[in-house]
Amino acid sequence: MRTDSTPEARALLITGTVGAGKTSVADAAGHLLTDAGIPNAVIDMDWLRRTWPAPADDRFNFALLLRNLRCVVGNYLDAGVTRLVLAGVVEDSEDRKQCGEAVGVGLSVCRLQVELPVVRQRLTRRHADEPEALRWHLDRSGELDRILDRARVEDFTVEATGRSVDEAAAAVLEAAGWR
Repeated sequence: MRTDSTPEARALLITGTVGAGKTSVADAAGHLLTDAGIPNAVIDMDWLRRTWPAPADDRFNFALLLRNLRCVVGNYLDAGVTRLVLAGVVEDSEDRKQCGEAVGVGLSVCRLQVELPVVRQRLTRRHADEPEALRWHLDRSGELDRILDRARVEDFTVEATGRSVDEAAAAVLEAAGWR
């Protein structure tokens, strides 16, 4: 039991389809928390799973992500972080449960909702010189959007289609009760 005045650590996972702006919004949220003097860390979960090849039965290397997440979060908490902002995808309630267990503190999930034509424009810009990657991401954006619609793993949704990254980050932190 805590006896000091340090706030209880909390985690916020920003999820959404590819191209929704998860990483950019998480980064901006981290800056807003820093500006407010709140000890925080931003973790792009894609980097915690990035290795090749992925196991045949774990297409997106989720098991490795969870192992790495446990270690990284523990280090941040030991360093005094009280707010963890995660950017990544959880496709179902079991993924969400396992992420919550890996972070070991209260986890809220925010889905960034962005209209698919806008997502496709972003992906086209991002992968302009990578035709194979562009094709994969365009296909995945619709597929993942439908998966997330069915799964409903989020606690709340922030509509980000017409918002700047900073506006979306502020809205996410407000919806999480962190501002």
